Amino acid sequence: MKKIFGYLLLLIILLVFAGTAMFLYNKSKESPIVYEVETPELRTIVNKTVANGKVIPRKEVNVSSQVSGVVEEVYVVAGQTVDKGDLLAKITLVPNMIMLNNAESQVESAKINLQNSKAEYDRQRKLYDEKLISRAEYDRILLAYDLRRQEFNSAENNVLLLKEGATRRSEKVSNIIHATVDGMVLDVPNKEGAFIVESSTYGAGTPVAVLADMEDMIFEGLVDESEVGKIREGMELVLSVGALQNDSFTALLEYISPKGITDQGTIKFQIRASVTLNEQLFLRANYSANADIVLERREDVLTINEGNLLIENGGTFVEVQTAPQTFEKRAVTTGLSDGIHIEIVSGLGTGDQIKKR
Repeated sequence: MKKIFGYLLLLIILLVFAGTAMFLYNKSKESPIVYEVETPELRTIVNKTVANGKVIPRKEVNVSSQVSGVVEEVYVVAGQTVDKGDLLAKITLVPNMIMLNNAESQVESAKINLQNSKAEYDRQRKLYDEKLISRAEYDRILLAYDLRRQEFNSAENNVLLLKEGATRRSEKVSNIIHATVDGMVLDVPNKEGAFIVESSTYGAGTPVAVLADMEDMIFEGLVDESEVGKIREGMELVLSVGALQNDSFTALLEYISPKGITDQGTIKFQIRASVTLNEQLFLRANYSANADIVLERREDVLTINEGNLLIENGGTFVEVQTAPQTFEKRAVTTGLSDGIHIEIVSGLGTGDQIKKR
């Protein structure tokens, strides 16, 4: 029994050796590896950086009310073009009852003072006409009467302002909102019936409408700190707007922030560029866009695919074909790269062929 087991084990070992030998024999008969080659080409190399941002109006204004109240009527809609001074909305005043009560009390007090002053003036006027008092005394009484009359008018106007938003002699009404600039209405955030708060020294107040000049647009974006040292004001940008994929716009870089900000764990710098508009395309406010900024450019230079380079011991090499499927390593000097192709300054010619890696 043991002899049979031994013969079986020996047979298995022989079969393994025979299979290995057969595999190696077949392997030696396979065709040799054929390497692909490519020829250096003349092309333009552009090194650029990309800034992510958005297109916005240079001038955007929130128009708010000078009085608190309820929006009674809105005269414009988003997308409408307006001129400075055009009507935007009308506000129904909701006066403060304490202030209104005080103002009405001041009217009553001013009215009583005016009646007393008028009675005194009438008496003194008769005395003056009969030449019983001097001109100086009469002028003093007349001045006091004029002051009391002015106080009464001022108190009445104060009540009218609280109730109606305008005085009798005023040409402007405080509860009528006018456009403060020429431009397009971007938004009307508060519709009829909404309560709004007046603008004051303590706050901007509730916006009634948002106006902007859509003929003057800018691009605002962020550039990584590793690239900001390579750009300068006056550079041309090419904008790709996400909503207008088949069209691009040019812009001129006009501002680079002197201070960086932290964005997703990296330091970036804000840039701003004036956009050259296309009459056939309408740029909407807050369109997202990418700006290509050309840092360096080489026209018609000898280039190869950057993946075919060998970097060894600090040197840069390529494998040049000297005979069919025979290659030699050759040192080359490289220049500008766009991430795919790289400029060859020296070491190769247009007729050379190199191994593709």
